[in-house]
Parts: sequence; structure tokens; C-alpha cells
Amino acid sequence: MNRRRFSATLAIVGAEIGAHAFGAETSPELLPLSRNGWMPNNEALPVLLYRKAFASGADLASAMESAFERNGWPPQWRNGVYDFHHYHSTAHEVLGFARGWGKLMLGGEGGHEIVVKAGDVALLPAGTGHCRLDASLDFLVVGAYPKGETWDICRTAPDAAMIARMRQVAFPSSDPVSGPGGPLVRHWRAT
Repeated sequence: MNRRRFSATLAIVGAEIGAHAFGAETSPELLPLSRNGWMPNNEALPVLLYRKAFASGADLASAMESAFERNGWPPQWRNGVYDFHHYHSTAHEVLGFARGWGKLMLGGEGGHEIVVKAGDVALLPAGTGHCRLDASLDFLVVGAYPKGETWDICRTAPDAAMIARMRQVAFPSSDPVSGPGGPLVRHWRAT
């Protein structure tokens, strides 16, 4: 192989690795949820679960924060997931799993158990119940929300005002992992 062909091959391989590192080619699992007891969930918008959206690296949390910021979802915290059932009535939420593993319950008590690992991302529409059931000691999560949204923590059934507020949460213009035209825009429909 000559030097030019070798360089071209390295460039192609590097571009593919770089695209995967930022989730450009990631197709998410869809998890539609309906009301479950006191948990409202979001019947109009499914949870999007991106497996291996980010390649492992030395500072996965920073890579996730950079991608989320670039795609209009400014990161707001690094921590874990609360071990009690809750939802957000004022914001959609993206959770980037930067280290370790966690077992989560989505949709409220008796909902859907999922296991997430470093590199995975979960996109939760407003109203989606979530809770940590178990996790590794090094479990680290990056939380982000669309620009201009502020989050609350709700632990009881929504009243009429909260339901109205959830319906008014702005439709995001960009997928937090892939950017404009990404899976969020294709799988969520403005209602």
C-alpha cells in the first residue's frame, strides 16, 4: 500500500471513530410509556435510549457535556440518579452515563427496568418517571436540559396545573446526542 492510500485509510477510520465517539450514528431504542398510577409519564413522546452513544475514554463526562452543549442542551450537573421515584414537569431531561453502571426504573413503580452503562444516554420527555434501583460505586451521570428550561422535582401525582405545564414544555429543536435532524426530531413530534 502506498503512503497516500495508507493516509486516506487512516483518515476514514479516524472519521468513523470520531463520529461514534459523539454518537452521530447512534439509533436509539424507543420506550413509549403511559400513565402508571400517580406517575404521569408522557404518552405523546417516547423515552429515547441510546446504547453506546459515546465511546469509552479518559474523560467521558466532559465529552458528553461538550456534545450536549454543542447541541443546545447545556449540562447542569454531574452526580447520580435519585433513588426515589420522581419526574420533571417543567423540562425534558437528558442523562449521559459517564462512568460505571446503573439499574433504573422508568415509568414509575412496576415500570420498565433498564441497565445503563458508561457511554449510554437516556432522553426523558417531561413527565417521565425515573428512579435508581442499584448502581456501581463509580456511577456518574451528566444531566442536561434544553436551553432555557429549568427543572423541578415532582414526587406526587400531578394536578391539572402541572399537566397543563407539561404540555407547554417547549419542543426541542435539536437532539442532544446527534444535533439538528437527529433521532429526537424524527421520533418526537411537536404536539
